[in-house]
Amino acid sequence: MESRDEGCTFAAPMKSYKSELKTAIQAALSAGNEILDVYSTEFMVDIKEDQSPLTDADMRSHKTIVSALSETEYPILSEEGAELEYSERKSWTTFWLVDPLDGTKEFVKRNGDFTVNIALVEENLPVMGVIYVPVHKELYFAAQGIGAFKKQDCDFRDIVEDILDESELIPMDLEGIEEGVIRVVASRSHPSRETQELIQELEQEYDKVEVVSRGSSLKMCLIAEGSAEVYPRLAPTMEWDTAAGQAICEVAGFQVLEHKTGLPLTYNKENLRNPWFIVS
Repeated sequence: MESRDEGCTFAAPMKSYKSELKTAIQAALSAGNEILDVYSTEFMVDIKEDQSPLTDADMRSHKTIVSALSETEYPILSEEGAELEYSERKSWTTFWLVDPLDGTKEFVKRNGDFTVNIALVEENLPVMGVIYVPVHKELYFAAQGIGAFKKQDCDFRDIVEDILDESELIPMDLEGIEEGVIRVVASRSHPSRETQELIQELEQEYDKVEVVSRGSSLKMCLIAEGSAEVYPRLAPTMEWDTAAGQAICEVAGFQVLEHKTGLPLTYNKENLRNPWFIVS
């Protein structure tokens, strides 16, 4: 694994997140194994109060991740964990933010577009992120001071140190991109009228707009690896949906900005719902 910061002789030393990164990678891979165990069965689907689906895979992944991250010094905020009052978490300076199964709708449809998301948030900004795609055995991870990487064909049986050594730096140099073409990532399960209007605006600026539809945080991963240029999210998301992807995109050199203010998304707000944002 080659650090993106090598060669910066006079840069101030940055905090190392390698220990936390290794813990998060192992937790994500183990959680992915639990998810696939359920995926191969005729699982039941419950409906939560917000009308989103919930399966045994969500809860098994949650328990696996919490068990691993509880060995660290940081508190944990997980989508499937107990609801924590803002008064309890507002003083947190560093914490884990977890979506044990991002894209449960995709999981239920059995299309493979679901992920495990684990982020480390420090002073309201994500500084480290891990996203694992269990069906495709793809791992995306990044940390400030280390770099952003992708590893294909890995699972819970692999040694984390080997994964770190064998991963590919992202964004990758992808060939065959036509001049005058912009690739836009759109949500597969949550399309919106505003997103369609933005795509129509881009069609006036570029020779061709290619729309790629993917589920879960894979949309952010496509930007981070260089497979697309823009991901407009003009629809609701929650903090655990985006923190890991934002960390990976930002370390890879991209921006995740609020649509209205142009400022980076922040975390551990009293209301955990994100504003609309654009990744580019």
